Amino acid sequence: MASQKARILIIAGSDSGGGAGVQGDIKTVTCLKGYAATAITAITAQNTQGVFGIHDVPDDFIRKQITLVLEDIGADAFKTGMLHTISVIETVADTIAPYTQTIPLVLDPVMFAKGGAALLQPDALETLKKRLIPMATLITPNLPEAEFLAGVSVRSVNDMQAVAERILQLGCKAVLLKGGHLEGDMVTDLLVSAHETHVFTSPRLNSTHTHGTGCTLASAIATGLAQGMTLKDSVNRARDYVYKAIELAPKLGKGHGPLEHAHTVQNT
Repeated sequence: MASQKARILIIAGSDSGGGAGVQGDIKTVTCLKGYAATAITAITAQNTQGVFGIHDVPDDFIRKQITLVLEDIGADAFKTGMLHTISVIETVADTIAPYTQTIPLVLDPVMFAKGGAALLQPDALETLKKRLIPMATLITPNLPEAEFLAGVSVRSVNDMQAVAERILQLGCKAVLLKGGHLEGDMVTDLLVSAHETHVFTSPRLNSTHTHGTGCTLASAIATGLAQGMTLKDSVNRARDYVYKAIELAPKLGKGHGPLEHAHTVQNT
């Protein structure tokens, strides 16, 4: 990479608790030595115990945030998080479409908060599948999200390959299917593209302080891509980063606490 710092444009919702959403994304990108710019899609009132309100950002204002950043600062990768309505998804898709041929897009299909609150309106799922997923370099669903996207259940690690391949048929270049919702002492994630599958495993950390893991992982991967790393290496570093962030969690709040973003991993 040239001397210019890698630029990641994060298009996502705000988390007032600071652990997930745009706040978690900015911390992740910064700690991995990238430069984070943002376009905020919604403002949430939440803490470690749940989401207690969502305030929409007008579509035109979302478009303006994206456009102004790209025209001035530019981007080496996009990362999308909470895109909760049909109109927000369409706005983002329309605005970044001219750029996604050359700028990688890591799409985190945020559907539920850690406490279970819905962050994607039910009627918006088809729009996400048709408009934005086909632009994605990588989509990073957890198992509940994958089940909604693929329309089938995942009961074991053996089911994950077939489900990832079904999601791949939506048009994205690769799928990172996260297996953390399965039981067992080991967590298995699959990175699946049209040509190959990579399996990543790690010991399960028994912790309630996992708020923001999905946002953090996707932003870490986007940072790696922006820095010129391969997709496999970006995923590997991002998993290491999230694992350590859970291990070092500051144990804040009364519910699902945030990670410790302020740490370093190798190859940053």
